[in-house]
Amino acid sequence: MSKGLLALAVFVTAGLACGGPATPPVIPTPHVTPLPEGQTAYGFFPSPPRVTMQSVLDHYQDMARHADVALLQQNIPWEAFPLDGATEPQPLTDIRNQVILARQNGLEPIFVVDPLNGLNRSEFMGLPGGWEASFSEPRVREAYRAFTLWVLETFEPRYLGLASEINTYADAHPQDFPHFLSLYNETYAAIKQSQPQARVFVTFQWEDLNNLIPAVSEGRRPYQVNWDQVEAFEPQLDLWVISSYPFIAFRSAAEIPPDYYSPLLARTRKPLAVAEGGYTSAPVGPAAGSPEDQSGYLQAIHAQIGSRLAFWIYLLLTDLDLDSYAGVMESNGVPDR
Repeated sequence: MSKGLLALAVFVTAGLACGGPATPPVIPTPHVTPLPEGQTAYGFFPSPPRVTMQSVLDHYQDMARHADVALLQQNIPWEAFPLDGATEPQPLTDIRNQVILARQNGLEPIFVVDPLNGLNRSEFMGLPGGWEASFSEPRVREAYRAFTLWVLETFEPRYLGLASEINTYADAHPQDFPHFLSLYNETYAAIKQSQPQARVFVTFQWEDLNNLIPAVSEGRRPYQVNWDQVEAFEPQLDLWVISSYPFIAFRSAAEIPPDYYSPLLARTRKPLAVAEGGYTSAPVGPAAGSPEDQSGYLQAIHAQIGSRLAFWIYLLLTDLDLDSYAGVMESNGVPDR
């Protein structure tokens, strides 16, 4: 399953979850309270098997049978800000409706604000024409902060991520990374001033952080972890959060070293989390995979860092029906393999 198809599934979920005029609905109280401190919350990305409203509704019910949380990773609707106080922009209403579906099914939403393209994290996602693709661009900074604070004040999430796999952007644009870091610090301070109990983080791509992807390792030795990219955010990281897709680095889950994830335990005393990850159940291109590999991946994380996980997100609950997605994939230029 390509990550491009997953990104499309998330987009479809947001659109199908809409189904009404852009009038802010009342956010219902969750049917279940958040899990106690020290207990791992388990969840998935909302990704319905088929492109239908019924599939979306069924999918949230299916997630509720297995999960505590739903991770909502939201691209920034740049042109929606600053808000004019009149009709709410449709992208924000779509987010509200996703939260309603999650909470109606007893799932606590975890948010990740994502300014970048999930298919290529060296690029911004959906910047308006004329905006510089840089975190030094004043309009980028203003919209990023405004959207993040809108999410914070509207939904009061317990966990709020401010970027996804940000180390990959740092690799691609080392000259712009300090600008993101300053924006993160400014936004972190604003969050803590408004809601000090919110847990704030960014996510880091673990295989890339370990220099296991030769095309982007820039000559660094495998397993020489780029801790500097993580610790640049300290002390304004409330927990350390990774994504991990070991099939891009290993021929099978049996090759995952017994100490692959455990260096995190020695490097920080803060809570850990997995915000995204998985192992393919069948070969995809050059990557091997099987159900046994999926089980081996889960066992590796559980055995090595499971005791410290605040939350753990697996990418897909069910396979996607490619025939159902075919038309949407074609119109969005997403390959089916």
